Amino acid sequence: MVDIVNPSVRSRMMAGIKGKNNKTEILVRHFLHSRGYRFRLHRKDLPGRPDLVLPKYRLAIFVNGCFWHRHAECAYATSPSTRTDFWAAKLDGNAERDKQQREQLVSSDWRVLTIWECGLKHAANQLIELEALIQSKEIEMEWPLLLPKPRPSRI
Repeated sequence: MVDIVNPSVRSRMMAGIKGKNNKTEILVRHFLHSRGYRFRLHRKDLPGRPDLVLPKYRLAIFVNGCFWHRHAECAYATSPSTRTDFWAAKLDGNAERDKQQREQLVSSDWRVLTIWECGLKHAANQLIELEALIQSKEIEMEWPLLLPKPRPSRI
């Protein structure tokens, strides 16, 4: 299948995708700040440069896009129908790198929270759940947790 836009338009579109300071990250920052949490942004000395770091809680927070970071079982973690080999390698590589960075943080006695973009699109009113995760003793956490897809009924 061939791309439906010309290369210069596609390049401009891809350049517009922000890696940091995007809407979802800013929404989380505003929520946490309004609840009294203080954090640092994009610490270069930590693996993966977490989007937010709460030093008081030894917590690194990643605000991930479901498409780019392959959120398991998520409707937004689709695969493009063009250049499938390129995209499979790119997106799987992103997910593998994320896993390694989380492992490095955990081995350095940091806790890790991954906040998925889909939760901010559909459950932003439930951000209050993040407070329980911040206060918890869990090492690796995700928000929101996806419920298993219902099985088709046998009728």
